[in-house]
Amino acid sequence: MSISVGIVGARGYVGAELIRLVAGHPVFELDYVSSRELDGQRVAEHIDVYRGELRYSAPAHEDLPALGADAVVLALPNGKARVCVDAFDAAVSVGKGVDPVIVDLSADYRFDAGWYYGLPELTRDRFAGQRRISNPGCYATAMQLSVAPMLDLLAGPVQCFGVSGYSGAGTTPSDKNDPDALRDNLMPYALAGHIHEREVSTQLGHPIHFMPHVAPHFRGLTITANMPLSRSVARGDVVERYRARYVDEPLVRVLDEAPWVSRIAGRHHVEIGGFTMSGDGRRLVTVATEDNLLKGAATQALQNLNLAFGLDEWTGIPVMENG
Repeated sequence: MSISVGIVGARGYVGAELIRLVAGHPVFELDYVSSRELDGQRVAEHIDVYRGELRYSAPAHEDLPALGADAVVLALPNGKARVCVDAFDAAVSVGKGVDPVIVDLSADYRFDAGWYYGLPELTRDRFAGQRRISNPGCYATAMQLSVAPMLDLLAGPVQCFGVSGYSGAGTTPSDKNDPDALRDNLMPYALAGHIHEREVSTQLGHPIHFMPHVAPHFRGLTITANMPLSRSVARGDVVERYRARYVDEPLVRVLDEAPWVSRIAGRHHVEIGGFTMSGDGRRLVTVATEDNLLKGAATQALQNLNLAFGLDEWTGIPVMENG
């Protein structure tokens, strides 16, 4: 059995990671990869693990349905996905083109109740065969996994201090992905009302205050979450909560010590640790790290594709045992 996958917006960092993952998948097969900038160039010239003859193409959005892929991943900037989705919906409405599984990596459909919000570790039981899947944001993934085990004990808003490598700012030039501007620097931005703040608050049903920063490293992010609690809790009980919650989740590792962002680059899982209690046991601080391009985007998209086609969720993902 072979399942064809098209990637729209394949020039970016996440698109490249998706190509690598799909190329190594035992069932999925790349059908097309779109990029205006790389149109006509061989994919193998840009992606080291890809061995096929496929070339980048640049189809118009309205032509995408006619390409016939079983699944389409939209790796486009925020605000750009809807025109593609509309093209597929229009084609289906007149009986032209296929109705593929669509996984959108942007924020465009994360607040749309008609789309499945694909953070499998927390929303797997909500998946009921939906063919429209919204991939969570990178920071939002780490924040939700950090906070979810304590939801029933939270006494107020959770403060999350985040630092990401500059790959999270994408490839369009700006101060946030300029190595010279970032050298020996830590750049704050969108300190209130960031879209991931709204995303996590909506998904968890609890207020989250998020303060993101960009650092000089390329990939990997870290979140420090400060959680006020409604009663005093012992550190050992907190750690046991996290271990019990994620014991069957191979892409979430619960550590005793605080994880380092330098150790997560190129890995497909999230690490949560550094559990620290205030003296009265009514404030918990945790640290979580993930590769923003992998579990924060491409790896999670592959999890969602596997779910959508009834495959083992971790097919094609290098899985480490939880520890």
